[in-house]
Amino acid sequence: MNPELVEQITKMVVEKLQTKASVGGEQAVEEAPSKMSDEVSGKVEVKFWNHRTDHIGAKCEQNLGCIELEPEKEIPLEPKSPVGLENPFNKEELDLLISKTPARIGVGRAGLRPKTDTWLKFRFDHAAAVDAVYGDVDPKILENLSLFKVNTKVSDKEVYVRRPDFGRKLSDEAKQLITQKCKKSPTVQIIVSDGLSSKAVEENLEDVYLSLNQSLQSLGLDVGTPFFIEKGRVAAMDDVGDLLEPKVLVYLIGERPGLVSAESLSAYLCYEPRHGTIEADRMVISNIHKGGIPSVEAGAYIGTLVQKILKYEASGVSLVNKEG
Repeated sequence: MNPELVEQITKMVVEKLQTKASVGGEQAVEEAPSKMSDEVSGKVEVKFWNHRTDHIGAKCEQNLGCIELEPEKEIPLEPKSPVGLENPFNKEELDLLISKTPARIGVGRAGLRPKTDTWLKFRFDHAAAVDAVYGDVDPKILENLSLFKVNTKVSDKEVYVRRPDFGRKLSDEAKQLITQKCKKSPTVQIIVSDGLSSKAVEENLEDVYLSLNQSLQSLGLDVGTPFFIEKGRVAAMDDVGDLLEPKVLVYLIGERPGLVSAESLSAYLCYEPRHGTIEADRMVISNIHKGGIPSVEAGAYIGTLVQKILKYEASGVSLVNKEG
């Protein structure tokens, strides 16, 4: 996305969120996403090859020259019945339920088995989830955002999947590199990891990162040196906290893929993370993807949430208790 457009949208969302915080009204926060979507959305024309149109080709055979083929006649196809229940007991109620969830409900069946279209879509989504877990992030993305890469104690993806504890600890080389390259004791430290979905990072990171940086800059907050942790888990933020001692750590990490989306990003936030930090002190913004929270909006919101954490000097359950 265009950085100038990201900056413009981020400023707009931050202003709306701050207006809501000061006025206490709900209308401001409702208007922000709609206005943002009007600015960002554009018409995208997708052209599909019509495999039923007439074609004129040439068939060449050795020593026979080329023979012009007659145009193929278009074969009329009977309309297919929609996938799902053919005669639901309460169609209106079923349509309402389907409109409120991406889950596979009301898909019908053929005998004792799912219908072919339903089964093929299931297999496609499952394959996308597997690819997200075992794939690698494009190095160009990290290079464009000036993120250097470090590793955990994980040696390969199989170990990463089977030994989550290895993904929670930085390697000795990583600790040394972070100590050398990163700013010490920043107000906000941003780190990124592929986690369980490299696709989430590729699809969402750039917009979230640019928007978040713009939000923190507009709030006048000191930001440390960002970097990328390959095959990291959430608790790896504790190692980073011990090394760099930031006030607030923002951890952008790929979520475990599901059959609805394999490209969902999460943002974990924690006030002064250290070894011994309990899970209740972490907070998370999840479902950052095109079908959930828009990336640019998420980045702006994370910035305002960082401001609140700094104000109350707490995160997670402790923040909720202090806010009252």
